[in-house]
Amino acid sequence: MRYSDDIIEEVRMKNDIVDVISQYVKLTRKGSSYFGLCPFHNEKTPSFSVTPSKQMYYCFGCGAGGNVFTFVMEYENFSFGEALSHLAQRAGVQLPKMEYSKEAREKAERKATLLEINKQAAQYFYYQLRREGGRTAYAYLTDRGLSEETIKKFGLGYSDKYSDDLYKFLKAKGYSDELLRESGLFNVDERHGMYDKFWNRVIFPIMDVNNRVIGFGGRVMGDGKPKYLNSPETKIFDKSRNLYGLNVARTTRKNFLILCEGYMDVISMHQAGFTNAVASLGTALTSGHASLLKRYTQEVLLLYDSDEAGVKAALRGIPILREAGVNSRVVNLRPYKDPDEFIKNMGPEAFEERLGQAMDSFMFRVSVAESEFPMEEPQGQNRFFERCAQMLLELEDELERNLYIEAIVKQYRRYSISNEDLRKRVNTLAMKGTRAERRVQPKSGSPETKKRETAAEKSQKLMLTWLVTYPGIFETVEKYITPSDFVVPLYREVAGMLFEQRKEGEMNPAKLLNAFTDSEEQREVASLFNATIHLETKEEQDRAFADALLRIKEESLAERNRNWDPTDMAALQDLVKSKKDLEELGRKRQELHISFE
Repeated sequence: MRYSDDIIEEVRMKNDIVDVISQYVKLTRKGSSYFGLCPFHNEKTPSFSVTPSKQMYYCFGCGAGGNVFTFVMEYENFSFGEALSHLAQRAGVQLPKMEYSKEAREKAERKATLLEINKQAAQYFYYQLRREGGRTAYAYLTDRGLSEETIKKFGLGYSDKYSDDLYKFLKAKGYSDELLRESGLFNVDERHGMYDKFWNRVIFPIMDVNNRVIGFGGRVMGDGKPKYLNSPETKIFDKSRNLYGLNVARTTRKNFLILCEGYMDVISMHQAGFTNAVASLGTALTSGHASLLKRYTQEVLLLYDSDEAGVKAALRGIPILREAGVNSRVVNLRPYKDPDEFIKNMGPEAFEERLGQAMDSFMFRVSVAESEFPMEEPQGQNRFFERCAQMLLELEDELERNLYIEAIVKQYRRYSISNEDLRKRVNTLAMKGTRAERRVQPKSGSPETKKRETAAEKSQKLMLTWLVTYPGIFETVEKYITPSDFVVPLYREVAGMLFEQRKEGEMNPAKLLNAFTDSEEQREVASLFNATIHLETKEEQDRAFADALLRIKEESLAERNRNWDPTDMAALQDLVKSKKDLEELGRKRQELHISFE
C-alpha cells in the first residue's frame, strides 16, 4: 500500500512541521530552531527541538525524531497511510486512488471488513434494544438514569437471549465464517458450532479515537456470569491501547482527563456534563493507556471505586502514569462507591467541587500507607516514616523530593517529625543503596539502558549531521569519503541517499526520511541528523572535522580488511594503497579545513 513519492513529498511540503507540531506542543523559538517539552516522555526542561530548515523534529532527551509524518504517526497512533490522509486533508491535497500490492490490499481489505462487521453488529444491537425483546435492557438503562439522548450518543444496544441471532444476521449479509470468527463476536466449539459471544446483555460499543467501532462490552441481564464481558483482542482491537470514551473526551476543553472504572461511570459522567471522562476496557491501566493519555493531557484525575479494590487500582495506576510523564491526583468519593452513585445523590455541582479537592497522588500513597501501621504506637510511627522515606527516594528530582518532605512533615507534625529527621532517613536509605522501585516496563519493551555508542558510530553520525546542516562542506567531504566508507549499514544507506540528493542539487533530509517506514528506523535516522558536539572556535571545528573524517576512513579500511578474501590479490593491492593514502591523509590533517556557516 504505497502512494507515489511525488504525492508523499507534496503532502509533506505543504505541511510545515512547525505549524503542525505547534498544534500539539507549545514551541518557543531559540536561534534557528524551536524548542518545547517533549510529548513522548516526561521532562521539565525543554529538549524537544523542531528545525524548520530540516523540516524535522528531534528530542535530545528520549531520542524521538522524524519528519511531520513521523510526528503525527507517533502522537495520534496513526499508520503511515492514516497520517498521510490526515495531513493531505489538512493541506487540501487530493490524494489519487491508491495503488496496492496484493498483500497490502488483502490486509487493508480485511481490516476494513472487520470494521464493517463491527459497525453492522453495533447497528443490529442498537435496533434490538428498541424491540419488544429489548424492553428489560432498555428499562435497565433508563432506571440507571440514562436519557434517550445519552443512549443514542453512546450507541447502546442489546443482544437477544437467543445465542445465534447476530450470527444469522451477519451470515445473511454474506460474511464468511472465517471473518466472523476473526471479528471476536462469536465463540466456536465442536458441540455448538459458531454462536454469539454476547447474548442477553446490554451492549456498549467501543470506539477508537476516530469513532470507529472496534469492539464491544456487554453487561448481563439477570444473574448470569460473568457480569461484564468484553470483546477479545483482534486485528482492530487492542485493549491496552484504547480507552472507552476517549473519542469524545479527546475534544474536551478541560485541561485534564478523568480516569474511572467502567462503562456506566463514563456514560453517567458524560450525561452530567463531565465529558472528559474515560475508562480502561476491562483491564488494569497499562503503560499503553498512559502513553495514550499523555497525547491528550498533562494531568489525569483517578476516580476508582472507593472500596479496597478501587484503592489498589489507584495505587497501581499512579506510578504507571508518572512513568509516562502524566501528573495524577486521586478523587475521594466517600461515602459513595462510584461517580454514578455520587452524582445521583449529590448532583453535578457537588461532584465538580469534589474533583477540585482531588488529592495529590504522592500524598494519597502516603495516606494509604498510614492506614497500614498502628500509628498510636512509636514502633508503628517509625515504620510508617521508614515507608515514607522509601517512597521519597523514588523521586529523582531533588527539589520535588524536598517539597514532599515538607508536605509530609506538615501533615504529620503531631508525631514530632521534622524536615531534618525525614531527610536524614532518606539519606540513610540512599547510602544503603536502596533503589527506587521500578513498576513500569520501558516503552515498547526497549531496554532501560542504551548500548554505549562507539567512537566510530559517533564520528559517522557527526559527519551525516554536518552534511545536512552545512551542505557547503560537501565539496571537501566528497574528496575523501564515499557512502561505502560508512560501516554501519543504516548509516551507509542514509549517506548514499544524501550523496544522491547532492548530485541532484538538493539537500532534503525530511524527504529522505519518507523512505523509512519502520518507526524505530525513522527515530534512528533522525538521530543521525542531530548529533551534537560542543565546538566554539574555528580551530576546534577543523580538529573535530579532521578527527571524524580520519576515524571514518580508519573504520572503513578495518572493515574491508576483516572481509578481505586472501585469494584476491587485486583486493590486497587496493588495501595496501588505501592504507598508504590514509597515512598520508593523517600527515596532512592540518589542511582539512571546513566552515560550519
